Amino acid sequence: MPLIAIVIATLAIGVEQFVQWKFGPMGLVALVALTIGIKAKNTMIGGIGAVLLVMLLAQTG
Repeated sequence: MPLIAIVIATLAIGVEQFVQWKFGPMGLVALVALTIGIKAKNTMIGGIGAVLLVMLLAQTG
């Protein structure tokens, strides 16, 4: 069980670092908003985070 928690935490930190490297601080804000929205079951905050991430992805493509 602790091994699974360590792997999940490492994966989460890796995704966070990748988003911050690729999209800068706005990507980190979007990822945090999406995460908070999902954990709090708040669709408005989660939707804002998702829209911000999509907008960041669209501008790089």
